[in-house]
Amino acid sequence: FVDLGLINDEGRLVNYAGPHKELRGVDYSQQEWFNKVRLKNRFVSEVFEGFRHIPHMVIAVQHTTEDEKTWIVRATLDTSQFSRLIAAMSLEPGSDAFLLSRKGYFQTDSTRYGNTLEPFPLPMPAPSYEANVVNGHDVDGNPIMMAYSYFMDSDFVLVAVKPAIRLFHSWFLLRTDLLLIFCASALCIYLVAAKSVGQLIERLRESDMKRDEAFLQMEHSQKLSSIGRLAAGVAHEINNPLAIINEKAGLLGDLMQLEPDFPKHKQFLDQINAIHNAVIRCRDITHRMLGFARRMDVKVEELDVNVMIRETLGFLKSEAQQRNVTIVQELADNLPAIYSDRGQIQQVFLNVLNNAFAAVGEKGTTIIRSALHGQNAIAVSFYDNGCGMSEEVKKHIFEPFFTTKKGEGTGLGMSIIYGIVKRHGGDIQVESEPGKGTTVTIILPLRQTSREV
Repeated sequence: FVDLGLINDEGRLVNYAGPHKELRGVDYSQQEWFNKVRLKNRFVSEVFEGFRHIPHMVIAVQHTTEDEKTWIVRATLDTSQFSRLIAAMSLEPGSDAFLLSRKGYFQTDSTRYGNTLEPFPLPMPAPSYEANVVNGHDVDGNPIMMAYSYFMDSDFVLVAVKPAIRLFHSWFLLRTDLLLIFCASALCIYLVAAKSVGQLIERLRESDMKRDEAFLQMEHSQKLSSIGRLAAGVAHEINNPLAIINEKAGLLGDLMQLEPDFPKHKQFLDQINAIHNAVIRCRDITHRMLGFARRMDVKVEELDVNVMIRETLGFLKSEAQQRNVTIVQELADNLPAIYSDRGQIQQVFLNVLNNAFAAVGEKGTTIIRSALHGQNAIAVSFYDNGCGMSEEVKKHIFEPFFTTKKGEGTGLGMSIIYGIVKRHGGDIQVESEPGKGTTVTIILPLRQTSREV
């Protein structure tokens, strides 16, 4: 309360308590509120200026005493309290709340539409003592949402106005967040699916390539098998004319011995000896070819490892000469014999030596060593001073179709070696460093530990 005043039935202020002492004795008999309180015994005014020329509102209550005298108690209220109450509503930015009179005048200041006692620039909402919300437009034509409620037994209307765009701002933010989450999730699903499908396609492609390579290797193996059988047959057939040549040369030698005075006796004997040597050389070649071709038919027999090494080197002698590869043999003497299949052991030694020659290139060195390994096995090591292998390559050298000879190798050599050695109950060890060469050690048991070779 700003002040209190006591007014008699004539409308004169007879007693006063407050900051405006000059109001004592003022006549309110002609004021509208005075007549209303005389009729209804109470009155709540709108905000007005009155004699103070300051916006305020009054509450007046009439009381009649026992001696039938009428007195009116009038209280002045500070309308700034209403502004503080509205400010305590914690409105969102862009929103506005204020009090209106039923006639459409501001009873409190508005941040957007006017000050106290100014007319409300928008149409007054329809009377209702319940909270209602209506759509509309502000003075600038922007869409707004207006919530309001009329006070019972008074001329006040509480109004709250909010721009429609702000009303749906939270929903728009939520919708935007949901859209972003949806897009991010869809992108993640797409990336994961694309990655998975890509890996699956790559695996299928690799599987198709390996299958095609397997078919090609199978065809190649069949061709090699056919060529091997053909070569064995050719070698066997060549032995017959070689035997005839050898016999005829021997007969010529015998005839020369019977004719010591034959002209150019020594020259003819030298030529006959040359024929004998050539026949022996051809026989050795055909014998080696036949021995290697017999790998198709498994036959376990007593074998001298050193002899097997020398026979295998006989196949590669010409290639070693063409590549200028130096072959050093450090073979131990008096090694016990092993019992195995000649063709398969030759194939193991031949594949290892082929890899060694490919690794050293031109003018390289290959060292072959044989020694007793424990009491029941023989170790044959093949060292080359070639390019060597990394640890990653060493992990895969026994895998089928793995090769470092791009466009040349089949990738089956070491895999075949591994299978043969393991079937014989032996072991294979590989030591290699890039730039320092490779050592492949084949360990063969003296007796087979596997029934099937």
